[in-house]
Amino acid sequence: METRPSYTFEIFPPKYNQSKASTYAAIDGLAALNPDLISVTYGAGGSSRDNTIEIAAAIQNKYKIQGVAHLTCIGSSRENILKILDELKANNINNILALRGDLQDPSDLGEFHYASELIKFINNERPGCFNIFAAGYPEKHPEAVSLDADLNNLKAKCSLGVSEIITQLFFDNDIFFKWLDKVRALGITQPVSAGIMPVTSASQLERMASMCGAVIPERVKRFVDAYKNNSWALRDAGVAYATEQILDLLARGVDGIHLYTMNQVDITRRIDENIRSALYCKRFK
Repeated sequence: METRPSYTFEIFPPKYNQSKASTYAAIDGLAALNPDLISVTYGAGGSSRDNTIEIAAAIQNKYKIQGVAHLTCIGSSRENILKILDELKANNINNILALRGDLQDPSDLGEFHYASELIKFINNERPGCFNIFAAGYPEKHPEAVSLDADLNNLKAKCSLGVSEIITQLFFDNDIFFKWLDKVRALGITQPVSAGIMPVTSASQLERMASMCGAVIPERVKRFVDAYKNNSWALRDAGVAYATEQILDLLARGVDGIHLYTMNQVDITRRIDENIRSALYCKRFK
């Protein structure tokens, strides 16, 4: 029996004391597209962290969609992480994307240095309580010394009890599949969802590509440069490119699609409609 590719979204919570209304409005729109799960990014400490838990709980309990809470360990103690794990469990959140988090200075690390340590800690301290997702980097983690070293890190994470892998965003499908071949050659068998971010602004593209080290193909550079002063045309081109990426990934047998929605419901809906139309509504219905 053929397994349907997973179809998942990422959103971000409001920061600090900002209103949650726009976030919940985004969830309303995204939930109507029937994703398999929605993940919620994580803020280090304070109300941003609390918002992650609250919003993931609403996705899980109110919207009846699998909610995934991002959890970073940078700057955290074991005691802090245990408290968060118990909060997640109390809110019926069973899915965690385990991450180290962005490192500004080595002194920020706290008691955990790597995501692998966090994964091991979760499974040791709360065995069987959580379905753990890990991040994969088709163009290697920006701090990794080499792609092979990064792949070995991924293998180590998976061996500690990871159920699924979600990749960092990328814009070149060939790079993704070359990386995936290496992943499978290492004996990593967990499903891999491909992370896709629609290009909707030049500044956003530059910022995100710089943060994660993603290669920007010449085709993308051309339409971004051509339409940098025409936001509507740039969004149309970004939607078209993301749609083409996803259809190619599906045609080549990808395990899943993970859309970095940036809370943009209209953009996500347009991509969703394009995919369903192209596949005659069979794949994602």
